[in-house]
Amino acid sequence: MAVLQRTTLGVAGVAAADRFEVSAAVLSSLAVVQLIVYAALQIPVGILIDRVGPKWLISVGLAFMVAGQFTLAFAPDITVAVLGRMLVGAGDAAIFISLIRLVNSWFSGRILPQLSQWIGNVGQIGQICSAIPFAWLLHQYGWSTAFASAASVGVLALLLAIPLLSDRPRTVVETGRSSTLREALAHLAPTLRRPGTQLGFWSHFVTQSSGTSFSLFWGYPFLVSAVGFSREAAAGFLVIIVAAGMVAGPVLGLLTARFPLRRSNLVLGITVMLGVVWAVVLLWPGIPPVWMFIVLTVCLGVGGPGSLIGFDFARSFNPIKSLGSANGVVNVGGFMASFVIIFLIGLILDIQLAWGLSGSLYEYDAFRWAFAVQYLVVGAGVLFLLRARRRTRRGLALEEGVVVPPLWRSVVRGISNRRP
Repeated sequence: MAVLQRTTLGVAGVAAADRFEVSAAVLSSLAVVQLIVYAALQIPVGILIDRVGPKWLISVGLAFMVAGQFTLAFAPDITVAVLGRMLVGAGDAAIFISLIRLVNSWFSGRILPQLSQWIGNVGQIGQICSAIPFAWLLHQYGWSTAFASAASVGVLALLLAIPLLSDRPRTVVETGRSSTLREALAHLAPTLRRPGTQLGFWSHFVTQSSGTSFSLFWGYPFLVSAVGFSREAAAGFLVIIVAAGMVAGPVLGLLTARFPLRRSNLVLGITVMLGVVWAVVLLWPGIPPVWMFIVLTVCLGVGGPGSLIGFDFARSFNPIKSLGSANGVVNVGGFMASFVIIFLIGLILDIQLAWGLSGSLYEYDAFRWAFAVQYLVVGAGVLFLLRARRRTRRGLALEEGVVVPPLWRSVVRGISNRRP
């Protein structure tokens, strides 16, 4: 339900432009403020999870999202619409990291990375709901009906969450919750300083941002207005992103559990893959063929479950009492990168139109330059990720005696050991 509310704007970008009659940069503010609020609240919400538990934060988050979607449904202008998306972002901030904390209270061991992937994958069904039934409602019955219907689904989720969710099994005594808010706050500084937490943050930063920017806001206008696909086809590409993530998620979960010392290599591999595919799309002479957009959306889909590896770093390098705040820190990463990318794409589109560099706002060549800004944002994230990984590995060697050799050396050793 949370992913549904988060991604409804992704298929409503064109309709929002017609409804509010604003520029691309102003229009992108609908998504940007939502993500800013979401990212800004991650650490406070994480601290509250460590103090009051995940159940009530999930319930409060649901209530905020419902209020935000109803506000957006009947917004008379862009200012009220922005307020609605801020409420959605505030509610959304409490959902996912509360679920991750919930899983760590109910389960343990090597199953945890796989469960985190499955939670992320099941949640992405919400994006399918926004791409198909919500989009159909939007184009058949209009803005207010579609967003009010999405909000109604949130009401149902809230009514189910309050009686059915539980912070932990009834037979388990609570041991991982901070006794006071002051104690929960005291855990924050050490959590931020841990290289493992920072590694999780930058892993989330580099893997999630491209797919989130595309599916949450700019992908649909790009595919419809610049490439020329029908609305139904564009919605189908957004579904491909979800389907690819649902296939890749369990595989990445197994690999994360099987090779815990190589998790950062998985992150870097996914990031390089995204960079290569985007380069092909942006440098292709003319508009690429359909199959190339399928490849792009499949790769974007892999980035989503790839970002969940960041939470596994948080789990590995933080005690249970500060896990909520650690997950909050990690979750800031991808969404902070996403709102920067979303805003810069809108700004670059507006600049090209204002300077006469493009004939229309959503021209394909204009999107080439706008989407290229991802290389600056994600590239900076990769540099910080490598720095955090180096510090994390140094800490493992000093504190636990675990030395992680370079990947190429491990590969050569593995090949040598298999020779008869």
